[in-house]
Amino acid sequence: MTFLHQKYHSLTPYTPVEQVDEQTCIKLNTNESPYPPAPSVQTAAAHAAQHLNRYSDISAEAVAKPLAVYLGIDQDQLFLGNGSDEVLSYIFQGFTEKGVAFPDVTYGFYQVYSALYQVDATVVPLKEDFSIALTDYDSLEGTVIFANPNAPTGVYQEQKDICAFLERHPDRLVIVDEAYIDFGGSSMVSLIDQYQNLLVVGTFSKSRQLAGARLGFAVANKELIQDLNRLRFSLNPYNINSLTQAVGAAVLQEQGYVDEKIQATIQVREWSKQALTKLGFEQTDSLGNFLFARYPKISGEYLYQSLREQNIFVRWFDQPRTKEYLRITVGTKEQMERLMAALTAIIEEVNP
Repeated sequence: MTFLHQKYHSLTPYTPVEQVDEQTCIKLNTNESPYPPAPSVQTAAAHAAQHLNRYSDISAEAVAKPLAVYLGIDQDQLFLGNGSDEVLSYIFQGFTEKGVAFPDVTYGFYQVYSALYQVDATVVPLKEDFSIALTDYDSLEGTVIFANPNAPTGVYQEQKDICAFLERHPDRLVIVDEAYIDFGGSSMVSLIDQYQNLLVVGTFSKSRQLAGARLGFAVANKELIQDLNRLRFSLNPYNINSLTQAVGAAVLQEQGYVDEKIQATIQVREWSKQALTKLGFEQTDSLGNFLFARYPKISGEYLYQSLREQNIFVRWFDQPRTKEYLRITVGTKEQMERLMAALTAIIEEVNP
């Protein structure tokens, strides 16, 4: 017997990546930062823990005010969520009445939320090189959403192409999911005053080392933000807890530290690209904090399992277009050197 509503019986939930003991493993499977937050951020969490007997500030002013200043926007153009996943959930729930379109290879939650909220979804194939052709969306109706840089491919969509689409379709909402924008490319945030149909989503999980805190945001014109808040206040007005607000505010005071770790990640990413190329891998020109690569003579599944046996965890997607690829989070230089050594040994064993 089941008490679940019939409409949810066919729902396929999102499958999170397994969490592993980093004392014994190299964890390169979840696109987290390999670096801890700044010491002051950790101190802020400890201090906030002394006041957990009180509800959190509904306005999250401690985060919203400095974040708006950093982004160069007004506070009424900013929405905060419990991770960018919650922001995306509200978007799919409230802004897809005429349907939604997104790429076939992209963040898995787009498909999940479409099913959860029973939205008419159109999945548009990426080009052969895994790039997005926004002209393929011209003949469709409704909302468009894509990650930029895309995940898991890391391919970046040029700003001029996005602007051209926004201008061609002023009556269609375009959501640009910029979870990885700090690692390469230009953000669309500065253009929200120019395009009333643009909504940009961001997160503190990647470049700001706060994946465990769950803090995301959306930036758009104030009318769109008001509508997002209407949904939030109808479901979970205390969505940003006190600990998250404290560490979010603290990390915004540590931009120098954040920038330093971003640059370290970019440097290791570029070194890793060259190392993979020398080994014979084919890969996209990823601008995220991860790599998307395949070895022509060895299956993606075999590489994934072989690395796993050595306690090196990467991501493998068992889907037709991606099953030969590995998505590899950029770790520290030492971690990536160990990965390359392991890959070298696997290749030599298979192709002596």
